[in-house]
Amino acid sequence: MPTYERLLRFDRDYESLSDSQRKRFRAAVAKFVHDLERGEGFRKGLRVKGVQGSPGLFELTWDADGRATFSYGESVRDREPHVVWHRVGTHEIFG
Repeated sequence: MPTYERLLRFDRDYESLSDSQRKRFRAAVAKFVHDLERGEGFRKGLRVKGVQGSPGLFELTWDADGRATFSYGESVRDREPHVVWHRVGTHEIFG
């Protein structure tokens, strides 16, 4: 099972999401974790890709206008990815 941490900014962003947005984000994260565990890449619907101009930073699409950014940190457990969540919200998180 992958490990994770959240930056303070992520926690603030998450608190500002509506209940329905949180529910959709958590559903996408469940798929994201499943794909990480399989180790065969991410399903196309999550649209995981690098953030242009920010090496090592990635974005995940969790709704039509829902985005989250993350990076990979140093593994906490052998051979398990460690995800660092940076931001979550709408496209405005890129501004």
